[in-house]
Amino acid sequence: MDFVSSVLSPSMDATATALALGNATSLSGGSARDDGRGSYGFSLLRGKRPAMEDFHVATYKKDPRSGQWYGLFGIFDGHGGPHAADYVRSNLFVNMMQSNKFISDLSACVAEAYETTDNQYLRQESSSGREDGCTAVTAVVVGQRLLVANVGDSRAVLCRGGKAVALSVDHKPNLKEERSRIESAGGVVVWAGTWRVGGVLAVSRAFGDRPLKRYVIPTPAMAEESLTSEDEFLILASDGLWDVMTNQEAVALVLEIKDAEQAAKRVTEEAYQRGSADNISCVVVRFR
Repeated sequence: MDFVSSVLSPSMDATATALALGNATSLSGGSARDDGRGSYGFSLLRGKRPAMEDFHVATYKKDPRSGQWYGLFGIFDGHGGPHAADYVRSNLFVNMMQSNKFISDLSACVAEAYETTDNQYLRQESSSGREDGCTAVTAVVVGQRLLVANVGDSRAVLCRGGKAVALSVDHKPNLKEERSRIESAGGVVVWAGTWRVGGVLAVSRAFGDRPLKRYVIPTPAMAEESLTSEDEFLILASDGLWDVMTNQEAVALVLEIKDAEQAAKRVTEEAYQRGSADNISCVVVRFR
């Protein structure tokens, strides 16, 4: 098995599938780099939803050719079904790493992988009649470089010196720039319990969502950081967490717990206790 094809292990596929089928109500885990210079933990709760539509990626890999460590992390929050989220989880990072721009032009590589993965999913499902979609927030760590990208309202928050620093954009239809883009394309943004594209979808960027694809685009917002000694950890989480918790509240909880898996479990369980009605998923990446 080559380096790219080993990015996602079979065990990840099995656990993700089990969650999608509703065979588990929760899943957690974690690991660390062999050199001790980074660790991660994840926690996913089905919560009060009848089925699980969230997926994750969390892995460190060392390229045997260069000796370079790569951290690949993501949360993929499905809506209307699990299929888009499962597909994106399985293919997005593979598309990134197969690009000849990986590392040399990382931001262009990530942006192109988002667009490519969306096109691939829509082509694959062209005859299935499926209309589901998913949001995504991803992080690539290479040395001291951190590149975060997102579509939708799954969010990335960096802890820098104990303070929360938002690294993603919640793509809501009522944002001035998003509303203008949607209306320029012939769409509408209306209030239906919350602001929605065409009265249907509460996010303005996502994978999938075939009927709304003219307005709901897969182009990610991106942020790149050069990590310093002040940067302690990164939180990636679905809106099931952020609906009931501020960025700083999540950072404060993680600060209290050094083990990344236990920290991820703590914040997802706290979101559930606060009454989150959604699936709740979180990845915590510690840099120290």
